[in-house]
Amino acid sequence: MMLRALVLAAALFAAAGASAAKSSSHRRDPYVGAIAADAASGRVITSDHEAEEAYPASVTKLMTAFLVLEDVAAGRYSLTNMVVATPAVYMSEASWVGLKAGERMSVRDLMYAMLVESANDAAIALGVNSAGSFDAFVAKMNARAADLGMTRTRYYNPNGLPPGKRYPWKNFNVSTAADQLRLALEVVKLPEIFEFTSVKTCDLVKTPYGYRVNVTRAVNRPQRTTRLARGETIVKTLKNHNNIMVKDKLKILNADGSETVDGLKTGYIDAGGSSIVLTGTRAGKRAVVVVLGSASADIREANAKRLLADALGALVW
Repeated sequence: MMLRALVLAAALFAAAGASAAKSSSHRRDPYVGAIAADAASGRVITSDHEAEEAYPASVTKLMTAFLVLEDVAAGRYSLTNMVVATPAVYMSEASWVGLKAGERMSVRDLMYAMLVESANDAAIALGVNSAGSFDAFVAKMNARAADLGMTRTRYYNPNGLPPGKRYPWKNFNVSTAADQLRLALEVVKLPEIFEFTSVKTCDLVKTPYGYRVNVTRAVNRPQRTTRLARGETIVKTLKNHNNIMVKDKLKILNADGSETVDGLKTGYIDAGGSSIVLTGTRAGKRAVVVVLGSASADIREANAKRLLADALGALVW
């Protein structure tokens, strides 16, 4: 009870400077719902309005990534397989790679683009590659959500974009903090996920056949330089939106100076505010935090950071 009180007090403190922020049923000050848990046992450490419906936005891409890694584990294809983009990639907007139908990119590089830059076209390309069509992949997302007991989650697309004139979906993806925790607890059981979520920056390289990605900065790893082959050019640097992992002033450090946070995914749409699924380790213990529907990114980050620090503190005495 004391930890819960501390967390709620922190949330109110974080919200104090945001009285002018937008608020709605799916975007609130400080958030629609939040929850923190021990990754090993699934034990909930603290929660607040965790069953309230929110719009997860690009947090949706965690389910897309999860299904891709399950496909790889099952031997359906490998991370090195090349994906040929279909016209379905045009059902997206920035953030994106800029894939055109017929261009190629490996599964691994699409995962980097989706989980670092939050590329919406990469999510669609991965989904179509996984299930054969856009609609089949959305059905696969919802079936897996049901398997995991995510009873208040409904997916309409693999990237979290809101309804729009260019898109076939007519509804927002919806979920709850509790449901996203169920998913995240399964995601962190796949160590491969951290190859992607721990990346801070990478270069998007245009090649004669499509694109590739080269990682330049990652958690607790030295910086790298991109080397180009003949006919290649760097299009842009992809930057992770997880500011708690990227920005020095927000980082959580362990006693040995190592960085704590190594994932997982942020999200934002105007109607649903700012959301995050955050995870990190300390002394061999991992905690997972979900904050959905914050009124602003600053509020989201203040609360998620404090929730994670408190959760790790409860796990490591």
